[in-house]
Amino acid sequence: MARIAIIGDGPAGLSAALFLAKNGHDATVFGKDETAMHYAMLHNYLGVEDITGSEFQARARAQVEGLGATLLDAEITELAVDGDAFRITTSEGTSERADYIVLAAARPGAKLATQLGIEAPKDGIPTDDEQLTSVDRVYAVGRIARQHRSQAIISAGAGAVAALDILSREAGEEFADWDSPPSED
Repeated sequence: MARIAIIGDGPAGLSAALFLAKNGHDATVFGKDETAMHYAMLHNYLGVEDITGSEFQARARAQVEGLGATLLDAEITELAVDGDAFRITTSEGTSERADYIVLAAARPGAKLATQLGIEAPKDGIPTDDEQLTSVDRVYAVGRIARQHRSQAIISAGAGAVAALDILSREAGEEFADWDSPPSED
C-alpha cells in the first residue's frame, strides 16, 4: 500500500484521492476547503445537474471520506525529498512521509513545487500525459497545471489520470479502475 499526499482539496485533488482510496491506498488530502469551487456554479459537469460549487465540494468530500481517504484541515509549509520518499511539514509543525505527491492547489502548490526543484511558471507546471512533473512521483493536476484553462471536470479528470498512473506503477502493470454493476441473479 502506497502513501500518497494530495495537496489541495478541489475537484482535482479529491478525484485523485477517490481513485487511490477506493483501490486500497493511503490517500491523505491536505486542504482547508477554501477552493475556488465555492465561487462556482456548475452547469457543465457531465452527469450532474446544475449545482453550486459549495454543494459539489460537500458531496465530493463526503464521497472521498466514505471510501477511506483522510481529509486534513492543514496547511503544508514545506515539501522535501527524504531518502526514497517525501517529507511533508505542516504549519502546525507536524511531519508526514509519502511515497507520492499530488500537487492540486494552485496558490501554495507552486511554492511547494519549487522546494522540490520543479519549475513553476505562472501559466502552469509542465507535466507529461500522466500529469507527472519533472520530479519522479510528483504530479501536478488542476489549476496548478492549467492556470488559464481550468474547469472542474477537466481538473477531476487530471486527478484521475494521475491516480491511475500511481495505481499502475504500484501494480507493476497497467491498471484500469473498472467496476461492473451487480448481477441481477
